[in-house]
Amino acid sequence: MKKGIHPKYHQATIACACGAVLETGSTRENVKVEICSQCHPFFTGKQKLVDTAGRIERFRKKYERFQKSDQQ
Repeated sequence: MKKGIHPKYHQATIACACGAVLETGSTRENVKVEICSQCHPFFTGKQKLVDTAGRIERFRKKYERFQKSDQQ
């Protein structure tokens, strides 16, 4: 490997908007993020599915007739 072309590797601090602070290694010393694993809905289990514009209901209504024809 060539010398002098690689970035410096630092002990980094990652700060989330929720207040969580994580320590890791990175080429940057300080990193600020808006969302992390401690406040993201997927990881916290507070995820909810939003049926925007009734998409699920429209899907069921659209394919309802295929279910009826298969049963006959």
